[in-house]
Amino acid sequence: MQNRVVFLLFLLPALLVAFFFVSALTEIFQYSFREFIPGSLDVGGFTWANFARINRPIYFFAILDTFWLAFLTALFALLLSYPLAYALVRTEREWLRTLLIILAITPLFTGEIVRTYAWTLLLGTEGMINTILKGIGLIDTPIALMYTRVGVVIALVQFAMPVMIILLATAISHVNSDYEKAASNLGASPGQVFWRVTVPLTMPGIIAGFIVICAWTMSAFATPQLIGGGKILMISNVVYLTGFSALNFPFAATMSVVALVSAFVVLALMKLMTARIENKIAIH
Repeated sequence: MQNRVVFLLFLLPALLVAFFFVSALTEIFQYSFREFIPGSLDVGGFTWANFARINRPIYFFAILDTFWLAFLTALFALLLSYPLAYALVRTEREWLRTLLIILAITPLFTGEIVRTYAWTLLLGTEGMINTILKGIGLIDTPIALMYTRVGVVIALVQFAMPVMIILLATAISHVNSDYEKAASNLGASPGQVFWRVTVPLTMPGIIAGFIVICAWTMSAFATPQLIGGGKILMISNVVYLTGFSALNFPFAATMSVVALVSAFVVLALMKLMTARIENKIAIH
């Protein structure tokens, strides 16, 4: 009995947080079905007009851009993070492992606004990237990186890489190195060992990292707002513009619901795909 009371006491804070979280989501959900009254913070009655409005090009393409940018961010973050995560786990030099951990985690200690502002200095027409490219003679005129999808993806990838590295390093650390040694003893080259042993065994971590970064990037706000300069709109930017600029809180709630449902769908796909791959690996 005493253990049950202690357990409930520890569980109570989590239940309170869950209650307020669900209450906030419920409020957003019911707001998404309310009528917008121009010039007033009050809302009208029940309506489906907010969801029908999503078909307008500006909002429809904002949703498509959100999915596309999230996909590209997860893809490039995966390609850049896997070698670092592999080196972090497999290196035998302690100083190198420490250095890689510092490089991987340090960006998490700086705020999103600070990192995004730093990228505005790097991606500008007179920024460091264009200056270096002109200095070595690769370009004659500056490349437009600010206010473009390319610039937004570059900044988002840097923002997502620490989390991707942590997820991949966890997956790689669970791979028994004896499997790799056995493949090498059977005549497999290092490349074959990597592609036919290491990568398949870490596939659940790869998929988990890819989908988590996709879902996380869907809620990006500061990076597309500052790097995109209003030309690249994601769902969060539309929510801000409609809710805090136009004071159309019902439609802002509708876009929030769309983003939330999309994130849940992505996470559900992650669970399904990971389970299937784990079953295939277990069979083979």
